[in-house]
Formats: sequence, structure tokens, C-alpha cells
Amino acid sequence: MTGAQRGLAGAGREVVGPLVLEAWDAFLVQAEAVDLARSSRLPGWRAHEVCVHLGAWPDHEALADLTASARAGGAGTPADVDGTNARVTAAHRDASREEVLAALRRNREATVRYLADAPPELDLAPAVSTVGRLPLLSVVLGQAYELAVHGLDLAAAGAPPVPPSVLQAGLAALAEVTGSLAAASGIRGGAALLTPDGGWVFAADPPGWTVTRVDGGRPAGAVVEAPADVLLEAASGRANPAAALVRRRLRVRDLPELMRLAPIVEAAPGIPGGPILALAARTVGGTGDLLGRLRGRRG
Repeated sequence: MTGAQRGLAGAGREVVGPLVLEAWDAFLVQAEAVDLARSSRLPGWRAHEVCVHLGAWPDHEALADLTASARAGGAGTPADVDGTNARVTAAHRDASREEVLAALRRNREATVRYLADAPPELDLAPAVSTVGRLPLLSVVLGQAYELAVHGLDLAAAGAPPVPPSVLQAGLAALAEVTGSLAAASGIRGGAALLTPDGGWVFAADPPGWTVTRVDGGRPAGAVVEAPADVLLEAASGRANPAAALVRRRLRVRDLPELMRLAPIVEAAPGIPGGPILALAARTVGGTGDLLGRLRGRRG
């Protein structure tokens, strides 16, 4: 690996764009089909709130804020994600179904505009995301993780299932963000996120990292293996990874290698994949109940 490599962000918009936009299109199909008044599995949230916090509103335009942060050189501090979610969902609690769907479409359109029109130099510029400074294009790809996880939330509330390709896009985003944060933290290591349909491998070698698709076989090194939906639910805290491990719904190979990534949780407690890394830390020598710090986060 060379220090210049920057994962999927370095691969460019032609790689990231299709992954993100397919995730948006699938989520919109789900949102248009689901009863927004249905309770979701997230405490206190209906399908309405799940969709509202992913929309673009006059008082909440996440991508515009991230782009401004990148233009300013990554200045600022990460937002309080739980506080922001509470503010936005409360402000739009009574929005109509049409308004909620329109807000989702506006956010997708903002992503399309970025991919089509933003200066190329912004892609690798640091932006302050909710988990720390990441290349802006890595944060844009991170939408695929959020849309896949919340698509699973909507499916649990009666929406159509998340397409397998979107689940894979969510895992690609999970690999990208984890690899980027590992490199930024000076951690050398990586892991494979493996499903029956293939998966993704990330490897950090500061200051760079790589993310590659796995279409068959089992890579060397740390491997976290499960069906794609189980991996995403364990990574997001929707499912307890320790329980999934006991039930053999999730398998981990080379826990000591995986534990090399566990310090990322200390630097960014709300990171995607935090519960799995915390499981590694607790299993190999233990570093306290890090999972407790992640409870309640909605993504």
C-alpha cells in the first residue's frame, strides 16, 4: 500500500456514485410503500421519524453543511448526532407524508448535484462528520450505510426488503469509514466483512487505506462473517453481536487482529461498526463495557 491511497474515496465518484444513488433509490421505494405512522424498532420513533431525519429541510441540510466544512479545511467539531436527530424529528413531527417524501428526494438530489458539479478537489478534502474528520467523498458514501441500516428499520415496519446490492453498498461504506478512521488514528490493520454473496476488505496503513471487493473465498486476517443484514444490524447496534456470535449467526476469525482496530471506538464512540469492535475488545482481554456507550444511537 502507498501512503497516497484513500480507499473508495480515492477511487472516485464513478465508483462511489452508483453505490450511493442505488441506496437512495431503494430507500425511496421503501418510504413510498410504508405506513409512516407505523412504530419502528427504534424507541420513540415511527417510520415517519426514520424518514424525517434522512431528509433535507430548510433547517437541516447535512450535505450542504459537510461541503461547507470541507471548503473550510475540515474546521469545527463533530455534531451531537443524537441531539441533532431529536431537534430535526421534533421540528417536523407533524409534516405530511408528501412533505417527508419531498425532503428525502431533496437529499438525494443534493447528492446528485454534488457528484455532478462539485469541484473534484473536495472529494478528498477533510470534512467534519458525526464521527470525526473524513474525506468528503467517504462521508457521501457513508449515506449508503445509513440508508441500508434504516432500510432494514423500514422493512421491519412493513416496507419491502432492502435489495442485496444495497446491503453490499452499506458494507462498502462501513469498510470505507472504518478504514479511514483507522488510518487517521495511526492504526495499522484491517478486516474483511464477509457475506455468502461476497463482501469487502479494508486495510489501513497510515496515512492511507484500501477498500476492495471480495467476490469469493475467505481472505487472510481478521474476518467478520454473517449474512449482510446481520452484519449491518450488529454493526449498527440493532442486534447484539455477542448474542449473534453465540447463536452462530455471526462468526469472527482472528479476534486479536480485529482488536487492533478497537481503539477507534474510544476516539469516535458512535462509529459504524462500533459494537463489533467493542465485542473484540471485550473478548480479547477486555477494555470495559464499550457497548454501553453505544446504546441508544440511531445512526
